[in-house]
Amino acid sequence: MKTLITICLIALSLNAFSQEPVKLEVKVTNATTDEGTVQFGLYTQDNFMKAPPLKSASSLIKDGKASVVFENLEPGIYAVISFHDANANNKMDFEANGMPKESYGTSNNSMTMGPPSWEDSKFEIGNESVSIEIRF
Repeated sequence: MKTLITICLIALSLNAFSQEPVKLEVKVTNATTDEGTVQFGLYTQDNFMKAPPLKSASSLIKDGKASVVFENLEPGIYAVISFHDANANNKMDFEANGMPKESYGTSNNSMTMGPPSWEDSKFEIGNESVSIEIRF
């Protein structure tokens, strides 16, 4: 009986250590041109619209599509903001009245007047990798 329990415990601990790191794939499929890049920022509630992203990445655009993968994520609640950096200056450009000059989107694709909200953009990552699509 001790042998059986020992084997079960070893099998369970090996399984715990063999889990793949959790990844988040983020895709944009409707960029209006292939000029510039798409910039992606991964946020938590603490830094959403207040501070730099937890992780950031950019992708070239091919046929209106761009994608990135954020790796080694802990389970939790996140949000993604992305924008089409058409002039490749690595920042979101705005009109004098505060309106964005470049296309943007957030996770869950909630497009309301005004800046994105955490409540509309948040999603959960558990113990398995996730793929989302953002529309501009």
